[in-house]
Amino acid sequence: MEFDLFIQYGPALLKGFGVTLLCWIVGSFGGALLGFVIACLMRWSAAPVRWILSAYVELIRGTPFMIQLFLLYYGGPYLGLVLSPVQAGIVSFVVYGSPYFAEIFRSGFQAIPKGQIEAARAIGIREFTILRRIMLPQMLVLITAPLTNFVIILSKETAILSVVTVPELLFETQTMAAETFTYVEPFLVLSLFYWLLVVVTAELGRRIEIRSTRHLKRTASST
Repeated sequence: MEFDLFIQYGPALLKGFGVTLLCWIVGSFGGALLGFVIACLMRWSAAPVRWILSAYVELIRGTPFMIQLFLLYYGGPYLGLVLSPVQAGIVSFVVYGSPYFAEIFRSGFQAIPKGQIEAARAIGIREFTILRRIMLPQMLVLITAPLTNFVIILSKETAILSVVTVPELLFETQTMAAETFTYVEPFLVLSLFYWLLVVVTAELGRRIEIRSTRHLKRTASST
């Protein structure tokens, strides 16, 4: 084992890890935000808008992430959209993740008892207030686990970004392996990086879930 190579390549690997985190965090946040907007529009907008959004969701979910990334990075310039590798990686993450996030939010909306919403409307509460005060607090409790799982899946999808030369962790690891002809140690460390990322994300999701359900336990114990 030649782990002393990491003294030489450590800075490049850490830089790649930073790019991985940037693409993952910004892409996940942007995808979740866009997915929430899509879920709201599919619930409250007119039928033609819902049809278009449904087609978007099915199209993106039905094509591999790598193909979407290739089309955006190499096909974008034909439409005047020129992006750097990192920009293409982030945008492709937002686009790829948004339909999945939208479906998670949609399932959360549907899980809210209709009686609560109808009762709120009956006493004159506006739709936005119903969303903010009744639906969102309950929905976030229900969807924390699937949201965490999908964010974890996205963290591992970042490795695909290396195909368009995004200097993320896998790209730097491959560079190190090619220059030193050492493959076992770099990819063992790469696996450790991703494992730590998944463990930390899962623990963070678990803590958020416990915190968000705390008030439900207090309510149940007081009744």
